[in-house]
Amino acid sequence: MSPASAKVAPGALMNQAVMTSPGVIQFREVPVPPMGPRQLTAKIIRIGVCGSDIHVFHGKHPYTSYPVVQGHEVAATVVAVGPEVRGFAQGDRITIMPQVVCGTCYPCRTGRYHICDNLKVMGFQTTGTASDYFVVDADKCLVFPDTMSFEEGAMIEPLSVAVHALSRLDGGVAGKKIAVYGAGPIGNLVAQAAMGLGADSTLITDTSEHRLQLARECAITNAVNPVTEDLGAAIVRCFGPDKADAALECVGVQATMDQAIANARKGSDIVVVGVFGDRPLVDLGLVQDRELRLIGTLMYTRTDYVMAMELIQTRRVQLAPLMSAHYPFARYLDAYQFIAQNRDKSMKVFIDFPDK
Repeated sequence: MSPASAKVAPGALMNQAVMTSPGVIQFREVPVPPMGPRQLTAKIIRIGVCGSDIHVFHGKHPYTSYPVVQGHEVAATVVAVGPEVRGFAQGDRITIMPQVVCGTCYPCRTGRYHICDNLKVMGFQTTGTASDYFVVDADKCLVFPDTMSFEEGAMIEPLSVAVHALSRLDGGVAGKKIAVYGAGPIGNLVAQAAMGLGADSTLITDTSEHRLQLARECAITNAVNPVTEDLGAAIVRCFGPDKADAALECVGVQATMDQAIANARKGSDIVVVGVFGDRPLVDLGLVQDRELRLIGTLMYTRTDYVMAMELIQTRRVQLAPLMSAHYPFARYLDAYQFIAQNRDKSMKVFIDFPDK
C-alpha cells in the first residue's frame, strides 16, 4: 500500500516516539486523534532531525520539558481531509509549519505570529510529528510538488529558517556581502539561500574540514577554517577592505559570537541565528563602540516557506550533499546517537516511517 492510499480510522492505534528524559526515547501505542472540520490527517513519511532536537536530547534546550514528542521538520501525505478544508486532497505531499499561536497578541495581530507572545512549537512545547499519523490544522500545511522528494520536503522547514534570517537584513540580501559563521546544516543553508537570493558574495566558516568541503560542494567557494587561516585576513581577501555588509551567527556558541563581533565592519549587522544552549557573554562595549546591530531571528512565516520551496524547485540550493543518513522510525534513538557521535560529519539525518 502506498502512503497516498493509506487509510486510518480515528481511534485506531498508532506508534508514537516519546522522549521521556534527556537521551531516552520510548515508543507507545496511542489512538489516532479525531479530526476537526478544518483539519487534515497526515501519514508521516520523513522527519529531519535538527540542532534544536539535539539540544533537547542533551537536556540543554531552554524552553522544552519532558516528556515530549519531537519532530518538526516533516514531509507527509494527506490521508483524510475535514469537511471545511479547501485546497488539499488525499495523496497530496505536504509539509507542516510547526508554530502554534494564539492569534490575539500584538505580534499575531500585526502579522508577526512567528513571535507570538504565547508561541508553542510542535516537538518542543507541544506534540510533534513523531508518530505514524498526525492530525493538524490545514492552515499550517503547504503542498509541495511531486517533483520534490520527501527528503526535500522535510528540508523546507530548515531552509525557511535561513530565508527568514536573511529577510531580517534591511533591504534584503541582494547585492550584499554576507559572512556566515558555522557550516552546519543551518549555516550551509543560510549561505546557499543568500547566494540564491542574489548576494554579491558569501563566506562561510567552520572548524570542521568535512563541513567546509560540503560547503564547497554546494558552490560556497569561500569556505574558511579559522584554526588554519587568519579569519580577519580571509574576510578582507573575500570581500575587500570594506569587509562584509552583514554576518550571521549560525552555531550558537561563544566562540563564533566573539568572531562575528570582532570581525564585523563598523556599523554593520549581526543576525543571531544559532540556538544558544549555554548563555553567552557578549562584548557590548565593542557592539556600542562600533555601532553594530545585533538582530534576533526566530523561525519563519508562510512567505518564507513559499520562498524556500521556490529555491528548491529552481535548484538555487543544493540539498543532496547535506543528506547524511536515514534511520527507520523504530531506531529513532540511533539517529540522535549517530549525530551526537559524529557532530562534524553529520548534516541532515532523516527518520523514515513505514509506508503502511
